[in-house]
Amino acid sequence: MSDGGLNLDDFGNLIERPSARLRRQAEERRARTGIAPKALGRLDDVGSWLAAAQARVPVRPVERPRAVLFAGDHGVASLGVSARPAGGASALVRAVLDGTSPAAVLARQAGVPLRVVDTSLDCPAEELPDEVTRFRVRRGSGRLDVEDTLTAEEAERAFRAGMAVADEEADSGSDLLVLGDVSVGGTTAAGVLIAAMCGTDASVVTGRGGVRIDDLAWMRKCAAIRDGLRRARPVLGDQLRLLAAVAGADLTAMTGFLLQCAVRRTPVLLDGVVSAACALVAQRIAFRAPDWWQAGQASGEPGQAKALDRMAMQPLLDHGVTVGEGTGALLALPLVRAAAALAAELPELPEAPEAAPEEAEPAAPPRPAIADAT
Repeated sequence: MSDGGLNLDDFGNLIERPSARLRRQAEERRARTGIAPKALGRLDDVGSWLAAAQARVPVRPVERPRAVLFAGDHGVASLGVSARPAGGASALVRAVLDGTSPAAVLARQAGVPLRVVDTSLDCPAEELPDEVTRFRVRRGSGRLDVEDTLTAEEAERAFRAGMAVADEEADSGSDLLVLGDVSVGGTTAAGVLIAAMCGTDASVVTGRGGVRIDDLAWMRKCAAIRDGLRRARPVLGDQLRLLAAVAGADLTAMTGFLLQCAVRRTPVLLDGVVSAACALVAQRIAFRAPDWWQAGQASGEPGQAKALDRMAMQPLLDHGVTVGEGTGALLALPLVRAAAALAAELPELPEAPEAAPEEAEPAAPPRPAIADAT
């Protein structure tokens, strides 16, 4: 970005929408396959979206997808807003790395490499592999209800870390990225961002989290989001300050990741409420960026529904998967691959041969030629 600091306005100039011309060409090609219009439902929309993103008709099959999970602990979890223990995200990361988490199982089944990026886990860095911790910004994030979750310098580092991960994935040839989070307290931070961006109250966006919380925990979470909103609203005009105030390092990095993916013309599948919140902030920074993303699933979290509605996104699946870690988006990946395969491989019907002129009856005068309508 610009010298002397991160200039978020640059993203508005760098990000272009996927090609509308190629999207029309993909739709025209689909019409020539002979399959009835709308017979493939959302698969047609996804196929034309991919063609526009790839700038290619017919579209290429999705051959090198990759799942990227940003990990962090949130100080607000100490208030009892989550069913998981505060500072417990490192245990979730170890399950991912050991291949025993839901996301790891689905990624393995689909043959998708899975990458974990630790930005702010509350554990010693030496307990995890270097490739996981090399983008760590700090150990844990601040308590969003009473203090900034990051300093200004930490927020810029986290944002740039997300951009760097996006660049690495684009440079490695990934043709579709699945975005998820591994966090404790992350849905509370997401609720603050969504309520602030949408101008709504805490109760409207407060859900039950990845592991369903009881009514008392829900009330504590709603109060924390309300207090976070008081701190978020004064800095709404400066998205980097907003992220520093209430988002934590993982959500800040995810926002940078999404924007840089759009700069690099790399499509992304969003997972649940956390990735939706980051996408909503990214949209405020660069309004064309959401055209590079698809919502993989509806998790049932009210905040996610609010965010997706604001971005005019319709989830591909609706199974109520709230476990996080990109699991819902990984479930949608086969659907996206199927759409790409159909768009790539369905043959076009040959054009009908021009009809031969009918032979005139002997007693009748010859009929004048009729020009083909064009």
